[in-house]
Amino acid sequence: MKLRTLAAVAAVSVSMFAGSAFADGRIAAALDAPVPVKTKVVAGGAVFVCEGSECVSAQAPSRALTAVACKALAKEVGRVSAFGGESRSLDADDLTRCNAAAKGAALASAK
Repeated sequence: MKLRTLAAVAAVSVSMFAGSAFADGRIAAALDAPVPVKTKVVAGGAVFVCEGSECVSAQAPSRALTAVACKALAKEVGRVSAFGGESRSLDADDLTRCNAAAKGAALASAK
């Protein structure tokens, strides 16, 4: 009986930890140009649904709120003008780093 109780407590503890690690919150990205069709992109461990000029991840891990994740998103959908969640947003320097990898960035800088 004690073993079952211990196993149940361990399972609840792990699920609470996993829940906080994987579902930290919503992240939204504003795009400079709208995507032509609804698109799903995985960036920073989050699934972003892009439609029009916005990409949203409803349940993103905290590691998805970085310039690296923004770069992965920009590489697929183009330049990002804002990237953030409820607690914080990327600053201008991070957005510059993010957009260096943007889809079409090499073509725009070559002109």
